[in-house]
Amino acid sequence: MKKNISPILALVVGIFTCGSYVFGDDPQARPGDPLHNLTEALMQRFDVGKLAFNEELTIEGGLGPIFNKTSCGNCHNNPVGGPGSQTVTRFGHLGKKGGFDPLAELGGSLLQAEAISEDCAEMVPVEANVTTFRVTNGALAYGLVEAISDEDLLANRDSQPEAQRGEAHMVSNFEDPTDELHVGRFGWKAQVASVLTFSSDASQNEMGLSNRFLPFDNAPNGDEELLANCDTVADPEDGPDAEGFDFIDRVTDFQRLLAPPPQTPKFGVQGEIIFNDLGCAVCHTASFITADNPEIESVLRNIAIRPYSDFLLHNMGIAGDGIVQGAGGGQELKTPPLWGIAYRNPMWHDGRFSDGTFESRIRDSIAEHGVFGSQGIPSAEAFANSTPEEQDMVLQFLQSLGQLEFDSDSDGDVELNDFHGYIDTTGFRGCFGVPVSPDDPCAIHDIDQDGDVDLDDFDIFLLAFDTTPSDCNANGVADMLDILLGEADVNNDGVPDVCQVCVGDMDDDNIIDVSDLLVIIGSWGTCSNCPADINSDGVVNVTDLLYIVESWGPCT
Repeated sequence: MKKNISPILALVVGIFTCGSYVFGDDPQARPGDPLHNLTEALMQRFDVGKLAFNEELTIEGGLGPIFNKTSCGNCHNNPVGGPGSQTVTRFGHLGKKGGFDPLAELGGSLLQAEAISEDCAEMVPVEANVTTFRVTNGALAYGLVEAISDEDLLANRDSQPEAQRGEAHMVSNFEDPTDELHVGRFGWKAQVASVLTFSSDASQNEMGLSNRFLPFDNAPNGDEELLANCDTVADPEDGPDAEGFDFIDRVTDFQRLLAPPPQTPKFGVQGEIIFNDLGCAVCHTASFITADNPEIESVLRNIAIRPYSDFLLHNMGIAGDGIVQGAGGGQELKTPPLWGIAYRNPMWHDGRFSDGTFESRIRDSIAEHGVFGSQGIPSAEAFANSTPEEQDMVLQFLQSLGQLEFDSDSDGDVELNDFHGYIDTTGFRGCFGVPVSPDDPCAIHDIDQDGDVDLDDFDIFLLAFDTTPSDCNANGVADMLDILLGEADVNNDGVPDVCQVCVGDMDDDNIIDVSDLLVIIGSWGTCSNCPADINSDGVVNVTDLLYIVESWGPCT
């Protein structure tokens, strides 16, 4: 029997418009979303910046003559602004006495693999005896990372044990006329400290777009005569738009205003305690608070963030890339932030750990910390010597870094499958009213982390829900709430049975019989929104067949 609810409760938890409930806290931003609470003006800057980030640069617009990609979004695409699986090539020459030459006079150390014509193409010079791939870093929450003060990064470094202590890569920003040094935090060698410098450098080196800070194009393998013949657009190619902003300013806005990846649950996972005990948090520092600096946009000031990185260089021994970049040595790499690692593929600086499962990629990455000469050896050995149960808990914690709230099937959205679940206990409905700890599967629905999944969490679930919730009986309450409060939903499709005349009656003859059974058999296998998929799990299988058999006979 349906439980009675007061008009006030119905108002609070049942009124919905445009797919979102009026009341309740906002869910965490999804990867690629803007920061919460942006002003209208900042939101407009974010949107315009996103368009620029995805804009395909043309030859007439300044592409090339040598380049790697035609847009920022070609590389940063998981999601837009996030990491990618694309790689670029770095090269150089390592002398017999150990000195590294980036072969700058031959176009090094970055190879631009594409060109506007074959005559302008660049290649790895024969003089190079060191080459490596670099996989695309994510640009999510770059504004928040930029807003960490140098003092906090340096203080964190000083607190690290000497054997694992990182090195701050001190660099200047293009936009700073004083050439003051700051702690680098972007790039695999932490070679960049500001988002605008990053945008300028990437625009010129990855797309060939000269700009106000780098007002020249790269010569193919250092050949200036060839550049003169290939460069068809006057430098600098990037200039102000109708509102006075350059391309590099627009993409900087987008990256600065991107939200950090979600972490679900946010706190209390037992695996994080083990992660800390193993020494992983020495380098993968969990949290910082951004500076309360009036020169920074207010939305970026005094914000607690959990990037799980110290943004310092660490010696990774023979697992390094061999490339010297500024003060970053050949064996040194910046500690990559772990937020968002749940969906990151591939892993490691060169993408050496790809495909497979999340568990296999993580285990391989942890083991790689233990190679000869690496500062990560103690943590890698501690993990290897821990119990299988402890290792599984660490992996469970790491998979929470980037996990969407309510996304119980981990497919990157919040939909009916996450309400009823393929197996009832995995969805919100199966978890409703159940006591949970942060280590339980149902913790993905306990958003306020008060130890149970209740109507407070359901308010936020509806905010995160991807489509407008249905209200089949027009009572002003979402169908899913009716079901939580006692309305029957035998076939687990998120719609009360009272709204369905006869579930499983494929030919609408008011009886479930052989003809309906034949429809099930004829639709067997994967399907999308097909009537034979009675439990709406995306596949017609024995579960749907058994429902027909159990409901055999006249509809009631």
